[in-house]
Amino acid sequence: MGTMRLSKPLVVSVSLLFFVALSGFAHGFVMTPRSLLNRLSQSSYYLTTKELWFDQTLDHYSPYDHRQFKQRYYEFLDYFQVPDGPIFLKICGESSCNGISNDYLGVLAKKFGAAVVSLEHRYYGKSSPFKSHTTENLKYLSSKQALFDLAVFRQWYQESLNLKRNRTGAENSWFVFGVSYSGALSAWFRLKFPHLTCGSLASSAVVHAVYNYTDYDKQVGESAGPECKAVLQEITELVDRSLETNKKELKKQFGAAELEIDGDLLYFLADAAVVAFQYGHPDALCTPLVEAKKAGVDLVAAYAKYVKEYFVGTFGVSVETYNQKHLRNTAVNEGSSDRLWWFQVCTEVAYFQVAPSNDTVRSSKIDTKLQMSILSVFSPLLCFGAHPTIQMYCSYCRYHLDLCKNVFGEGIYPEVDVTNIYYGGTNIAGSKIIFTNGSQDPWRHASKQTSSPGMPSYIITCHNCGHGIDMRECPQSVSSIEGNAQSCNIPDAVNKVRQKMIEHINLWLSECKGSGWHSM
Repeated sequence: MGTMRLSKPLVVSVSLLFFVALSGFAHGFVMTPRSLLNRLSQSSYYLTTKELWFDQTLDHYSPYDHRQFKQRYYEFLDYFQVPDGPIFLKICGESSCNGISNDYLGVLAKKFGAAVVSLEHRYYGKSSPFKSHTTENLKYLSSKQALFDLAVFRQWYQESLNLKRNRTGAENSWFVFGVSYSGALSAWFRLKFPHLTCGSLASSAVVHAVYNYTDYDKQVGESAGPECKAVLQEITELVDRSLETNKKELKKQFGAAELEIDGDLLYFLADAAVVAFQYGHPDALCTPLVEAKKAGVDLVAAYAKYVKEYFVGTFGVSVETYNQKHLRNTAVNEGSSDRLWWFQVCTEVAYFQVAPSNDTVRSSKIDTKLQMSILSVFSPLLCFGAHPTIQMYCSYCRYHLDLCKNVFGEGIYPEVDVTNIYYGGTNIAGSKIIFTNGSQDPWRHASKQTSSPGMPSYIITCHNCGHGIDMRECPQSVSSIEGNAQSCNIPDAVNKVRQKMIEHINLWLSECKGSGWHSM
């Protein structure tokens, strides 16, 4: 497809929708920016925004703690074939859940005559158990607790539906959906509670926790292509140099003067480039930068223009998201998602996006020269008197572990091995789980990319096939099952995988009915 111009309404509307359809942007994960929430009041972006509430257990692992909190959820019944149609459970991830977005799930719901319900993730949005997000209060924030939330909610909702329909012991056929982190939750829900769902769709599902995620940056370079990659690497070198000689002016140039920690600035600048490939808008980044290079224009100035106009302007990402002062704020408000997701990163999954040892696109300074206080975590003799591989390991995790310590205090670190042992990583031993990934998405290397019995995996390959493309590609029309084809061009690769998804969903739902799951 041609160069995307920021002035085109289609580009803006698609960008707005996928921010709603996906999760949040917290250092590499896209969160619905607060500035966009106010611009998404149009009903066409949501199937419903009517808030409903459920009394949820705070600690599912304690037989003595009976505290509860109010958890927000939504339901959309317009397509529901009463009384025995399927129920699609859409998992909300690491951001405020403000409704059921009008994406491809709506198309699937209409096709299958399904009800759609969506539960907000504990702590996020309006579903916080506490009035303050201190580190102590965050101890119940985990994927394990979230999965139990979904299981308890699923049982409660089914019982409530039966009560409304004057039925006893009936079970509708359930199917679970999620994208990104919520895609991982979707896969893990089927793994841990196979009796509660006929199957799961795990779109761009990051099921493998990764400590040093160097493959992320490698994929950015591959998705950029040789010419754009070379320009991005040159910009990184120029920024690194300027950071040492003219730091104050550099930060001001990018509208990021508030980022006092240099590593926060470099993460901000790295993510600004990443988002173009991660979400299928490569031309918005590469075309102006390559043209600037050919014209002999100041590349740092050209990149600053992109960052301010596109990443911050069109996408609505806030510089504040990258400020560790902001991340230390324990107040419960719209900005809480940033701190909450970092807590999950710092305790469970890491996904530390670090520079590879060579041919990197992002700055390697973020790991090797910044924030030396993390040495308290490691023995200085271990880090500086040992084999180069050990030294590299220490430097890789320095920025991230220091952030975890700075924001949440002592003793907070990601138990990556524990997470992968508990869920299985890419060796997940589940069944009836569909994995989908976009070819240009850097997160696909933390997902299951190969098929195994009962768990088909599809890589959707195209120029702009990014994160969650199978579920969020283009706004859908409520009046048309296949969406509004006039509003955008859906790549053939996406349509082919969607057809496979429909076949699997249809088969697994029918098997649920055939096995006696669906009883009146």
